Amino acid sequence: MGVIGTLASIGMAVGPPLVYVDQAVSIVRKRDSSGFSKDVCGVVIIANTVRVFFWLGERFEIALLVQSLLLVVSQLVLLWICLYYTPSPSTGSQEDDGLLAQHGENGEHGERDEVPSRRPFSFWQWPTLGSYLEFLAGLIVFLVVLQLILGRFAWYISALGFIALSIESTLPIPQFLSNYRRKSCYGFRSSTLAGWLFGDTFKTGYYFVNGSPLQFKVAGIMTLCWDLAVLAQRIYYRAEPPHKVILQEEQA
Repeated sequence: MGVIGTLASIGMAVGPPLVYVDQAVSIVRKRDSSGFSKDVCGVVIIANTVRVFFWLGERFEIALLVQSLLLVVSQLVLLWICLYYTPSPSTGSQEDDGLLAQHGENGEHGERDEVPSRRPFSFWQWPTLGSYLEFLAGLIVFLVVLQLILGRFAWYISALGFIALSIESTLPIPQFLSNYRRKSCYGFRSSTLAGWLFGDTFKTGYYFVNGSPLQFKVAGIMTLCWDLAVLAQRIYYRAEPPHKVILQEEQA
């Protein structure tokens, strides 16, 4: 592998996790996670956990395996930050300027009113990180059992790849829906969107140039389409705060 190929592989491994650094810094600075959908973290964590098991059956590039592991870890950190700085529904409306109030005390480390979720089992709307870790542990155990039973079958490995990459291709959808419900992109960093667009363009090209499995190529194209949809929202809504700031997490 030449120097360019090595640099490309390093970029593939560490680039996607770094996309969310500015988003995390922004949330910590504002002490507010409003505007960023926690479901984005869920999509990344679930998709890349499944992708690791896909690698066990089809040994694609090590860079993509390292990327998956780093993404799972980085998204767990971002999820914890989002939970810590989740605004309380009881804080009410904001000032006339529409900016989100400072409310660090209303995160995981303070009192918070519980808001009933309309999702089955309140999926991915849990109030503490422990619940998410329990789900992730259960998912890993489930995949280990399936790997032991079905891992020798090519059709299972192929299906696992399509499942992992199909989930990954939906990454921008939760943010798209959140922006649509709020009629605003306030709280969602332009740097994150730029990272999605650049990263997904780079990844898709990388998949085709390196002859990655078909699942990766299809997922890359689908994700790019949704990235462009979120870009259209950004242009239309701009970064203005919503007219009536929604303080509780949007329910599915």
